[in-house]
Amino acid sequence: MKVLLVTDSYPPEIRSASHLMLELAQELKHRGHDVTVITTWPEYNLDQAIEHKKFSEFEIEDAINVIRVKTLPHHNVNYIVRGLSQLLMPLQFLLKLRRYKIKTDAVVVYSPPLPLALVGSWLRKYGVRNILNIQDLFPQNAIDLGILRSNAQIKFFKALEKYAYKTADIVTVHSEGNRKMLLEQQDKIESKLKLLHNWVDVEHHSSEHSTVNFKQKWAIHQKHVAVFAGVMGPSQYLDLILMIAEQMQENTNLLFLLVGDGKEKERLQALVKTKGLANVRFEGFISRDIYPDLLSACSIGLVCLSPQNQTPVVPGKILGHMAAGLPVAAFLHTTSDAHQMISDANCGVSANSADVQECVSAMKDLLSRESEFDRIGLSGKQYAKQHFSKEVCVSQLEAMLN
Repeated sequence: MKVLLVTDSYPPEIRSASHLMLELAQELKHRGHDVTVITTWPEYNLDQAIEHKKFSEFEIEDAINVIRVKTLPHHNVNYIVRGLSQLLMPLQFLLKLRRYKIKTDAVVVYSPPLPLALVGSWLRKYGVRNILNIQDLFPQNAIDLGILRSNAQIKFFKALEKYAYKTADIVTVHSEGNRKMLLEQQDKIESKLKLLHNWVDVEHHSSEHSTVNFKQKWAIHQKHVAVFAGVMGPSQYLDLILMIAEQMQENTNLLFLLVGDGKEKERLQALVKTKGLANVRFEGFISRDIYPDLLSACSIGLVCLSPQNQTPVVPGKILGHMAAGLPVAAFLHTTSDAHQMISDANCGVSANSADVQECVSAMKDLLSRESEFDRIGLSGKQYAKQHFSKEVCVSQLEAMLN
């Protein structure tokens, strides 16, 4: 089968979304499908070693066709420019598909950004099976975060959301809470709404063949490292991590390591300097290839989301920590399905990100069980392999494609 994957993020960009789509493309190709990915030009969240690498608009990477489209800026810019860029993306993507004469039997669209769903909507008119993979419930999450405020904007994006669901053959969400919330808002899509957990390449996260010793590379002397690696934006609410670090300064054996970049990074670095937090450190993005080496050098995997985001989202970063056998400390809104998942997997702790003291207590509790870290990590890895391995989840998606 010819399968088209539509996403605004794909390697070499370093984000949970890009890793998710790469793993999907690789697994579909491994199963004998003809896979094409259309994505944006790699400009954000890049490993410093490849920032100046030259890319072509059309490339074949590991037998996967990859089309990269130059768009308006859509990260680290104000929301007006970002919104305009996202609204233009579907037209730009469709024009490139036409230019390269891409024919497909099925399309999988990753949302956000929601406007990319229009690519699938258009192709469906020509008999292409359209699968819409919803990660964030937009525009609801943008309303919760105060990004969308005007009634006109909200009405427009709600109409776009309704049209996207109407013109999809299948709409997938990654947790039961997301499914229930979406049904409350869009009850007419019940017959096409499916639960498809996010997947993770468990084998890729194995650290058996480490090539980089990050403790040595970055001269880290603390016994334990709690790591957050990814985009540092408003929704990640990394101020909370700094508040936790501030109340745990007496523990000189623990380092809070923040790896990545984003519009909040400079402000956070300035805040750390102002507060004199010696137990917090920042580093730049690293490539997906050596990400498992970073996790192997750490003791705890951090996950954080703003309490303003009241959708039941389960951050994909959690699955990476579980696959690497790393105990998880997750600070999320109470509605997140990740709280139950972490409890079921017995892979760490979680707390309400609106309650600083609860988060501090959870972090201290996890650290007090350092002798159990191996057992906690193994429990998470086994749970991820059973429920979230790419082989299990892609088999479910493959059935939907047919």
